[in-house]
Parts: sequence; C-alpha cells; structure tokens
Amino acid sequence: MRRIPLWFFIMLSLALAVALGTALTPWASGSPDGLERVAGEKGFLDDGRLNSIQDGSPIPDYAFPGIESERAATAVAGFVGTIGIFLLGVAIVWLVRRGRGSTAGGMDRPADVI
Repeated sequence: MRRIPLWFFIMLSLALAVALGTALTPWASGSPDGLERVAGEKGFLDDGRLNSIQDGSPIPDYAFPGIESERAATAVAGFVGTIGIFLLGVAIVWLVRRGRGSTAGGMDRPADVI
C-alpha cells in the first residue's frame, strides 16, 4: 500500500481549511451567541466595553476592514485567519523541533533507537 507524503497531506488539509474558512464564514449565523443573548436579556449588553487588545484588533468583528461588502469582508477575514493560524502552527512546530535538535525525533543517529 502506498503512503501519502506528509507534505501532501498538510497542503491538502490547508487547502480544505482555507476553502471552508473562506467559503462558509460569510454564511455563519448572525445571531448572538449564548453569552451575548443573556447579556441582552438581562439588560447589561450595552454596558460592556471592549478590552484594549480588541480595540486594536487588525480584523475587528470578524470582518476585514476596507472592504465594503460584508460577505466579502468576512470571507477575507476567514482566509487571513486560517493562513495566520497555519503559520503560527508551523512556527511552533519549527521552534519545538529546533529545540530538540536537527532530527524529527530528537535523536542524533538511527543507532540511538537500539
């Protein structure tokens, strides 16, 4: 049986994630989540303030700024977010592998297994 190369699996998974993140996010529910709904029912939704980190967010409210179409802005935000998380994951894996040494398992030579 032929094995699928790891790089092919990663690229296929990334393509699927980007496709889903870009194509489906514009049709996500606009209804408030549970916490937001309860805050509205209890009358303290408007009392809330954004955290300072949210004020400076590059993609506020899941919509990419500067794009007039709400659906397109949400799709671009999904694309950028998916790629950003992928790159963050690659960086973490790279740092972990770098800390262990140059080989994937942290071993210097295959003879270390025996």
